[in-house]
Amino acid sequence: MSLAGLALGSGNAFAQAPVKGGVLIYLEQQPHDNLYPPAGGFYPNGGVLNQITDKLTYQNPKTLEIEPWIAESWTVNADATEFTFKIRPGVTFSDGTPLDANAVAKNFDTYGLGNKAQKLPISEVLTNYKGSEVVDPLTVKFFFSRPSVGFLQGTSVIGSGLVSLKTLSLPFEALGDATKIIGSGPFVVTNEVLGRELTMTARKDYAWGPKNLEHQGRAHLDGIKYVVTPEDSVRIGALLAGQAQVIRQVQAYDEKQVQSKGFIIYAPSTRGINNSIVFRPDNPLVSDVRVRRALLHATNTKEIVATLFSENYPQAKSIIASTAQGFVDNSGKLAYDPALAAKLLDEAGWTVGPRNLRQKDGKELVLTAYESLPQPQNKETLQLVAQQWAKVGVKLNVLAGDAGSRVADNLDPAKTPVAPAMVGRADPDVIRSQYYPTTRNVLLQKGGVSQKVQNFSDEKLNKLLEDIAVATDPVKRLALVGEVQAYVIDQGYAIPVFEEPQAFAASPRVKGFTFEAVGRPSFYSTWIAPK
Repeated sequence: MSLAGLALGSGNAFAQAPVKGGVLIYLEQQPHDNLYPPAGGFYPNGGVLNQITDKLTYQNPKTLEIEPWIAESWTVNADATEFTFKIRPGVTFSDGTPLDANAVAKNFDTYGLGNKAQKLPISEVLTNYKGSEVVDPLTVKFFFSRPSVGFLQGTSVIGSGLVSLKTLSLPFEALGDATKIIGSGPFVVTNEVLGRELTMTARKDYAWGPKNLEHQGRAHLDGIKYVVTPEDSVRIGALLAGQAQVIRQVQAYDEKQVQSKGFIIYAPSTRGINNSIVFRPDNPLVSDVRVRRALLHATNTKEIVATLFSENYPQAKSIIASTAQGFVDNSGKLAYDPALAAKLLDEAGWTVGPRNLRQKDGKELVLTAYESLPQPQNKETLQLVAQQWAKVGVKLNVLAGDAGSRVADNLDPAKTPVAPAMVGRADPDVIRSQYYPTTRNVLLQKGGVSQKVQNFSDEKLNKLLEDIAVATDPVKRLALVGEVQAYVIDQGYAIPVFEEPQAFAASPRVKGFTFEAVGRPSFYSTWIAPK
């Protein structure tokens, strides 16, 4: 049984009376890294932060509407430069301190402005943030220098999880320890062996879940044991043997085995930027749009999906998912056409040399990419892309995702002209987050950290991204989203491959296993049925 796109509050969660108690064993593929909430987009981080922090608002995964949570209500001025929130009374962090207007203000001032002394970076979901005003103990107002249309949805994302003032006082490097993240969520981290496992215990006095959820009050479970288990076969074996109830990162080739034993596959959409290959135009090998477009047409995404994945991984039709707001079908621009690819490379002056490699001015067209460990079968995907590109005379070297130099090299277009990329967020601002120079900057405009190259900057693209962020007219905003999708593909900046879900498997005894709008797990309503 596969439940693609299953979201919070759907499925069979409440078909029978929930059973109270029990500890759920959850196996994660990778250890979490820094848990400063704006860093929460990393999949393993989401499995932790989503259980221990609450958000100001809640995005309904079915409708994508923004609903009350810690904020009971809110108002937004006409040009989306002022947002006022009324905070739910009686909410406390797990250290007993109040989650009031002052705490909310301090959270967003930190996320929106950063803190250089503590090395806390600015959140990618907050644009044009100026500051806050505590109107009264339960009312907070936020101000922006320009319209910030995505802010309301930004208060619902995992990167806007609310933490105590004590947590906010810590330096960035201290926040890799989950026991230091003091939230107001339904679970509390009570023990951690860094990089290996952690224990979460249900908070008995929890009484402030999202207002519209059927389940209210404390979590049904007594706790969660979160165990890092890198080997796919070990996670699958533990699940099938009953030693674990939920596992994350089920590879597509294991789905049938899991389902044949009566276990359930969940594959909720991440609703954002598709799993893609992006280019760094500052690198002279890919600076010519004809080369990038050639490699786009040399990539057979249909073959990749059919060979490596399942129906839970739809072939991409644009740079954003078909479930994303503002999606426009650009399939016609993404056609696999090796003859066109060869023609474009010829036009760009790259001719086939004696080793069947394209060459120009004494250089061979040899590119490098590091695999991305969090993304499903990314090494295999890149290796298949390498085989496809080889047919038109281009070599792609695929380097290990755990290489010591990977992080630094990925920020240098001179060293890494090609990279895998994706990001989940159920708001059009996700495109700005991915491509804008001061956020993720996946194209590495202005050379990234390189000392050798820094001449590429696409002001047209950047202006379009800024316009999306400030467009208060929803029709105009989605039109801009459509324009950006076409432009990124026309410029050959990205090759979208597939719509990336998060893939989980669970015992049929697990009920109420649910997800936020972009596929991060929530165990608040989860319970375990008796054998």
